[in-house]
Amino acid sequence: MKLTLKIWRQDGPADAGRMVTYPIEGVSEEMSFLEMLDVLNEDLIAKGEEPVAFDSDCREGICGMCGLMINGQAHGPERTTTCQLHMRSFKDGDEVVIEPWRAEPFPVIRDLVVDRSSFDRIIASGGFISADTGSAPDAHATPVPKDNADRAFMAAECIGCGACVAACPNAAGMLFMGAKVTHLGELPQGQPERDARVFSMVGQYEEEGFGGCTNLGECSRACPKGIPLNVISQLNGDLQRAYRHRS
Repeated sequence: MKLTLKIWRQDGPADAGRMVTYPIEGVSEEMSFLEMLDVLNEDLIAKGEEPVAFDSDCREGICGMCGLMINGQAHGPERTTTCQLHMRSFKDGDEVVIEPWRAEPFPVIRDLVVDRSSFDRIIASGGFISADTGSAPDAHATPVPKDNADRAFMAAECIGCGACVAACPNAAGMLFMGAKVTHLGELPQGQPERDARVFSMVGQYEEEGFGGCTNLGECSRACPKGIPLNVISQLNGDLQRAYRHRS
């Protein structure tokens, strides 16, 4: 295939960015989207030009590092991570617009790379359980009802890629935070700190500058792991519960 790529280039956080057009040929439909960018970068390096900076790590749809806006859609036209998107989703002659996540809490570092450490700070504020050190307890020592276990596993699939934030017109990250609160809130190990957890995480969320949720649902539609919108309801319920316990 021959494609026309329009890619956001930005030298650093304080620099003004711009869209740069790159024609590319010989793209196989079997390539992943990131392999196509690798081919582009090889050509740019051969010409003595600066390669396009983008994030990736596992390239297996697990880590969430690879998030990009592709033709205005988080991760592109398929419901998957960018690294698992293949060029068979495009056709010869297409124009492909590639941008970084657009959100104030995700500042651009360079080109398509953004700083998502705001998510890390939200997790550090309360997305964990406290456990005494020592010998590990026996497996299944604490029974967990299957419905709760299934819901906890579902919420734990969130990889923190940030597609929910990028897709939301308000740059809200409530789906991400809802998944983390739901994951621990469904398990007995998460109960002792349940109230403190939601207070701390919501407080950090607001400090990071994420937008408010208006229930448009774009976050869930963009999520490559299919996290449902009702984790936000559970987050709101936990917050109300925590306020009742405080009063």
